Amino acid sequence: MDREEAFEFLDRTARGIAEMFGSSCETLVHDMGDPSHPILSIYNGHVSGRTVGSTLDILGTAKELDRDALVTDFVNLYATTPTGQQIKSSTFHLIGEGYNLALGINFDYSSLVYANRILVDLMSAEADLQSAMWHGGDDQLTEIFDECLAAVGKPVNALTKRDRMKVIALMEQKNAFSFRKSVPFVAKRLQVSRYTVYKYLGELAGETAGEEADKEE
Repeated sequence: MDREEAFEFLDRTARGIAEMFGSSCETLVHDMGDPSHPILSIYNGHVSGRTVGSTLDILGTAKELDRDALVTDFVNLYATTPTGQQIKSSTFHLIGEGYNLALGINFDYSSLVYANRILVDLMSAEADLQSAMWHGGDDQLTEIFDECLAAVGKPVNALTKRDRMKVIALMEQKNAFSFRKSVPFVAKRLQVSRYTVYKYLGELAGETAGEEADKEE
């Protein structure tokens, strides 16, 4: 592959990536064999404000690159443009006899940062509705747990796995696991891990599904 073929390939690739990912994605081909590494072609140049022939990098500088940087690919690195845009940047080199070209990809995700902040605000809540409507959620959980434990008829330190699953099944029937932080509460009272509580709930759900299937048959 000679220099012209290498440039044609990188230019086609740059154009295709820009079209695929839209106006927030700037792509370009650099001549890394030139000390000023000018831009040979660029798409969606409005992202950085550069055009063909520009010798500025995505950071808005024209510093001479380190020797390693002239031949090293950089993938998914963070950068900020002079105008404050937040960029994910990658550079891929194509080196052959008599040429060193590089494909640059710069994705401006600034708008996604603002969108994420809006989504976080929309999804945030002070507390769950049930706790707000009925104060003393922990007291209710304690009451429900004590009732279910009493129904089993054993102290916690004498419970078998079957007994613990019965306690959890009874609490599930009383809708106890709709309370905020119910799993950590039950895990602490049963003296088991949270993982174990989730495991028991999964096993109980499987048993319920099996019973429903038997009924249908």
